[in-house]
Amino acid sequence: MITVLVFIVILALLILVHELGHFLAAKKSGVYVEEFGIGYPPRLFGKKIGETLYSINLLPLGGFVKLFGEESDAYEKEKAHHRKKRAFVNQKPWRRIAILTAGVCGNFLLGWVLISILFTRGVPTPTNQIAVEEVQTNSPAQRAGIRDRDLITRAQVNSRDYKFQSSDQLIAFAKRFAGQPVIFQLNRNGKPFVVVVTPRASPPPGQGPLGIVISNYLEKKYPWYQAPFYGLLEAYRITKTIIVELVKTVYLAVTLQKPHVEVAGPIGIAQFTGKAIRYGFNAVLEFVAILSLNLAVINILPFPALDGGRLVFVVYEWVRKKPLNKNVEKYLNLAGFSLLILLVLIISVHDVINLIK
Repeated sequence: MITVLVFIVILALLILVHELGHFLAAKKSGVYVEEFGIGYPPRLFGKKIGETLYSINLLPLGGFVKLFGEESDAYEKEKAHHRKKRAFVNQKPWRRIAILTAGVCGNFLLGWVLISILFTRGVPTPTNQIAVEEVQTNSPAQRAGIRDRDLITRAQVNSRDYKFQSSDQLIAFAKRFAGQPVIFQLNRNGKPFVVVVTPRASPPPGQGPLGIVISNYLEKKYPWYQAPFYGLLEAYRITKTIIVELVKTVYLAVTLQKPHVEVAGPIGIAQFTGKAIRYGFNAVLEFVAILSLNLAVINILPFPALDGGRLVFVVYEWVRKKPLNKNVEKYLNLAGFSLLILLVLIISVHDVINLIK
């Protein structure tokens, strides 16, 4: 039950930030905002403040900002000149682009802020250094004098150097040279030193050849005045990774190959929410940050019904000096929305199958 509640809160936060971006940009541009809604209708509660209706709706998996002039029917019925002047469709292209991209910017900003907060608290971050998390009793590593928090930088066997950039590389190396003396170069509190260890060919159950627990994650922590800068770099790095993996996944799907990454829908995300809760508050913050950056990337895709698709229509109008036929735009958005719903249903079925397994 806690997982479900936290999942709904996270989803509401992501949607609120995204739609708030559109809302603030529209208000700043003087566009008439008819409604700001959390969730999808039917409406549970609504209150009009100023000229805008603020509503809470029954279906929590979404949200919307209704701008006057987005739908041509309502726009054509409006007689008041001052109202038509404030219609979304009558704004200059650069203003419409700013409104359409404001939601994506809001999600990126949320991811950046959360990562910056995490950097002030200290978070494990992947590096190319191998850290010793634990040295097991009566192991080759303990007898050689290796301690917790030592950093393993390289090794030497038969006068040949080996460097490690991941835990898997070191594990494979230890298995490969089991039974042979290995010279390891380590770093302890900034001071380099050397030990000789002979990895075990037949280690006890639950232990490895060296008898150490290792990780290539190190805690990164920055003062509050540095955290936003490093948080921005990390948010950019994560966003870049999301884009690269998304392009790879689409390419593999189009060429009928199996994707290298798992794609999760609402059910899968809810399941990951439960795992994040078990790891603690920092893990939940990190999870929300990554979801927010994912949402930013997905929404900017040039696909009908998404912000990126609507952005393409505006750019088309700007270049051609005339708008796309309204019926064509309407049916493209309807087709895009239908495909998105179908995709979510397919992914959700996959999530349920994985959950059962």
